[in-house]
Amino acid sequence: MSEGSRGSSLAFGQVVIGPPGSGKTTYCHAMREFLGRLGRRVAVVNLDPANEALPCPCALDIAELVTLPDVMDSLGLGPNGGLIYCMEYLEANADWLRDKLQGLGGHYVLFDCPGQVELYTHHESLKNVFGQLAKWNFRLAAVHLVDSHYCTDPGKFISVLCTSLSTMLHVELPHVNVLSKMDLIEQYGKLAFNLDYYTEVLDLSYLVDHLASDPFFRNFRRLNEKLVEVIEDYSLVSFVPLNVQDKQSMRQVMQAVDKANGYSFGDQEHRSLEALMSAAVGADFHFSSTLAVQEKYVQSQDKAVEEEVMDL
Repeated sequence: MSEGSRGSSLAFGQVVIGPPGSGKTTYCHAMREFLGRLGRRVAVVNLDPANEALPCPCALDIAELVTLPDVMDSLGLGPNGGLIYCMEYLEANADWLRDKLQGLGGHYVLFDCPGQVELYTHHESLKNVFGQLAKWNFRLAAVHLVDSHYCTDPGKFISVLCTSLSTMLHVELPHVNVLSKMDLIEQYGKLAFNLDYYTEVLDLSYLVDHLASDPFFRNFRRLNEKLVEVIEDYSLVSFVPLNVQDKQSMRQVMQAVDKANGYSFGDQEHRSLEALMSAAVGADFHFSSTLAVQEKYVQSQDKAVEEEVMDL
């Protein structure tokens, strides 16, 4: 991964991004354990200078270079300004990152990134760091985590779609959008439509109509229609549902990411022609995973209704 080793073997990995509280760190360590059981050598790299309570040791921690509390104290910056400074400092010290990553040769790397949304929609430093990683022979996919509870609020879901689209266009990496914490979605309310409506981002005009039933949002119908038009014109955003406690769910996300970063098409693991074609087409596992999650969700809703009836 040094200047003289760019012609060496490729390194694969994921950059795990998303808003605060979406479960990035939990995902990284769950995916490390999951991939480790499949025989992959996996390393987690923490690039979040505000992440001080790591659940497990990381192979590389940005805290060795810079920390958010130190930046805030020394420069008098707030959390947002401090995070931007830390990412600019990381970009300026890319040699440090390259030297540290040299010790991870042969590993599949999970980069746990900060949760400030502006870093993926406007600011350039982290995007430039990803570009440097590509020059060092890393083949990466961006895994964008979004809390699934946003599906229960049409206004928030439209906002999530806009943010996801902006992130995809700005980061410029193969992208997998993930609805995280699917095991908790029923706690936030009933979905207006089936789960596949949200994962496949189907005809959003129905969502606008549903949103217009709220007197407050009725005044902003024209704005929502235009936002939806932008999302549908690009036709890029879709989601994979995820429950980190469900092995089948983890497998679906793994397959989607392996397809995105090209790992599926290498010789790192023995795989049958059927598995290769499944990764290439991508439709079979994605549809079945959505059906499985939908079934669990419906069963949970039915159980809650039965309990209410029994209480009566």
